Amino acid sequence: MGVVSVESILVFVLAAVAVVVVVRWVADRIGLPAAALLPIVGIAYALLPGPNVALDPDIILTFVLPPLLYSAALDSSLLAIRRHLRTVVSLSVVLVLLTALVIGFGFAWFVAGATLAAGIAVGAAAAPPDPVAALAVGRRVGLPPKLLTLIQGEGLLNDATALTILSVAVTAATGAGFSFPSALGLFLFAAAGGIAVGVLVAFAVRLLSRPLSGDPLMVNAVSLATPFAAFLIAERIHVSGVLAVVVAGLIVGHQRPRSTSGASRLQTSAVWRLVDFLLEGFVFLLIGQQLPAVVRGLAKYDTSTIVIAVAISVGVVLLLRPLWLILTQSLPRSLHTWLGNEGTDADDTDGDQTPPERPEEHRNQRLNGREVVAMTWSGTRGVISLAAIFTLPLTTDSGAPFPDRDLLLFCTFVVVLVTLVGQGLTFAPIVRGLGLRANETDQARQRNEARSASVEAALATLDELEAQQHDDIQADVIDTMRRQLRARLARYQGRLDQLREADSTELPVSPRYEAALHVRRVAIGAQREELLRWRDAGRLSDDGLRTLERELDHEERLLPDRPARR
Repeated sequence: MGVVSVESILVFVLAAVAVVVVVRWVADRIGLPAAALLPIVGIAYALLPGPNVALDPDIILTFVLPPLLYSAALDSSLLAIRRHLRTVVSLSVVLVLLTALVIGFGFAWFVAGATLAAGIAVGAAAAPPDPVAALAVGRRVGLPPKLLTLIQGEGLLNDATALTILSVAVTAATGAGFSFPSALGLFLFAAAGGIAVGVLVAFAVRLLSRPLSGDPLMVNAVSLATPFAAFLIAERIHVSGVLAVVVAGLIVGHQRPRSTSGASRLQTSAVWRLVDFLLEGFVFLLIGQQLPAVVRGLAKYDTSTIVIAVAISVGVVLLLRPLWLILTQSLPRSLHTWLGNEGTDADDTDGDQTPPERPEEHRNQRLNGREVVAMTWSGTRGVISLAAIFTLPLTTDSGAPFPDRDLLLFCTFVVVLVTLVGQGLTFAPIVRGLGLRANETDQARQRNEARSASVEAALATLDELEAQQHDDIQADVIDTMRRQLRARLARYQGRLDQLREADSTELPVSPRYEAALHVRRVAIGAQREELLRWRDAGRLSDDGLRTLERELDHEERLLPDRPARR
């Protein structure tokens, strides 16, 4: 292939950005996840004449995976994942291992010429769900926080499990030998080392963030570098880079409210949203473009062999997940106690609450039938599966071709398409049909209780400050602030009374509140227009306009996106 000019690369990147933006716009309008539509667009492009972009697994695993995982970990709840740790580990470690083994033995028994190691390799690649599509749909349709936590926690941890299993399978398939004790030792060392590196990197980030917290740009620079640093350090000492990135992100995200300023958090959040949008769009578009390369290698296989291999891969992925969920949720209570307790439905949010009685905790920690169906359908696969399977070597240590490499690539591609497109496009209707929705009234009640508590803490602090000060000006300022806080507290308490009287799980509509939101937005719009008139008339500089606009932007950002949401 000839040298591609810089202009051609720029044109292709701009075209890809345009496609991602348009597909995202269409997806928002029709209510479907962009992650499921982009691969379809990629396939359509791949079938047209012209160049395609080949998926480079090293680039995906080094430059794309770390920031996506780190961003997801920053937005996750360390406390919520810890409360549901047993289920998260069950899905992200045990189920991934079982999926790889079942597919491996299925290939060894039913696919002509396939080896156990090659089957485990494709099983490890196809095993880890990519939660992007499921989370996008789940948040839009109001999936309960417990299920969102499980989907997110599973997606954060399963990649490390799958990639470690894949490396062990490749080692066996290339002729270096295989033993269960050594494989288990390698897995435990990689996991423990990855956790240790993640903790150390998070500690280093915390030390850096404190002196830099006053400069959002420097905080952003450290934040963008953190996932790559964690990944590279872990990979250099041959432990799990993926797990290092996830652990670092969870700890940094948990400590961020104390270690960074408000301005830094606002800017960092905006930067990571943009990174997520572009990287996710590119990788899902890239998935569809791999179709020609994957199909070209199938000419040497019988149709029956291809059908059997695909049936085993897709069948195990689709059937083993619900079976495993049903089995683990049907365990006796004594075994649940031995495995470790989890939080209840009341603990799905991040607030500290008094735990209920133990029998109720045991009953609520399990998934019911509708939740099992939702978790089953959330197991969409994505770019990590394709990136993992493309890392298979071309030859073994003896120089022979890697066994059934092209067939393994095709099976993984089909699994990704079936789950990402099939399940991704139907997940929202299934969730709606199941009637699974978060209890918005309880969530709003908790938020307003926390708001009230924070205002009461501020009032108590003002009382202490007033006792220490004797200056008349200070007393006047304190009295003004106290009146403002009391008015705010009265508003929160009034909203709480309304929420406590509500019978349904839907937020009660408050015409007065919606009218207040409308009036405030209109007022902010009028302020902006007047500032623009001043600028256009030469009475206000552009620097002054930007400063005043930023004040209005922050004020508008405090308003909820949905008028009825409090």
